[in-house]
Amino acid sequence: MNKKLGMDFFSRDALEAAPELVGKILVHRLPDGTELRERIAETEAYRGEEDLACHASRGRTPRTELLYGKSGVIYIYLCYGMHWLMNVITGDEGNPQGILIRAGEVHNGPAKLTKALMLNGECNGQPIYDNPDIWIEDDGFAPEIKTAPRVGIDYAGEYWKNVEWRFIAEVR
Repeated sequence: MNKKLGMDFFSRDALEAAPELVGKILVHRLPDGTELRERIAETEAYRGEEDLACHASRGRTPRTELLYGKSGVIYIYLCYGMHWLMNVITGDEGNPQGILIRAGEVHNGPAKLTKALMLNGECNGQPIYDNPDIWIEDDGFAPEIKTAPRVGIDYAGEYWKNVEWRFIAEVR
């Protein structure tokens, strides 16, 4: 039987939780009871104000306030005015960290994944650990993981652009 991830899974450093999130199953239950499901194939960690690729690198703002709050909460935002990108907050309150769910097994990009699972701004601020409509399951699958630099963050400078905080399921 699949086990829903609890708050304790997310109440850890993003660099611990991000690779372990790969292989888990993201589920969105629609109002009609239909469950849209996809196995997470790729994540990226964003960690603190010092991480120049993290939205919190410029400090607290209305947009980033959720990052400073409780772990296990969905932080979803609109990118380029058209694509929803979903993160889950991790770590301790006051220490802004999050994990971008970058790709699923079928949908190879964060916007394609949220579109396929019908996730949007209405999810922002909702818990993912105790939610009847959106959750992440563990069915025991644990893929081999490889690391790589994060994507689309050239603005963050050489170090942050090249740090290998992207975690990808190895295809067997």
